[in-house]
Amino acid sequence: MEAVVFVFSLLDCCALIFLSVYFIITLSDLECDYINARSCCSKLNKWVIPELVGHTLVTVLMLISLHWFIFLLNLPVAAWNIYRGSRCPY
Repeated sequence: MEAVVFVFSLLDCCALIFLSVYFIITLSDLECDYINARSCCSKLNKWVIPELVGHTLVTVLMLISLHWFIFLLNLPVAAWNIYRGSRCPY
């Protein structure tokens, strides 16, 4: 059980890093005027909920599997993602 949780967590973290790089590339395209603001927002807004779900899922898995230290490390970021997701108009 423990190995499955950590393998899933590793794959999820890889996906979250990929999303972060995608956000940075899209925002740099906006800065260089390759795309307009509306196009940038439409590209990035569709990935906010999957990012929220991915990070919250890893945090809940660490809580369920009783890995307290890793859970406490992930909790502030998950709380920030939930706050950001609840405050953002869609």
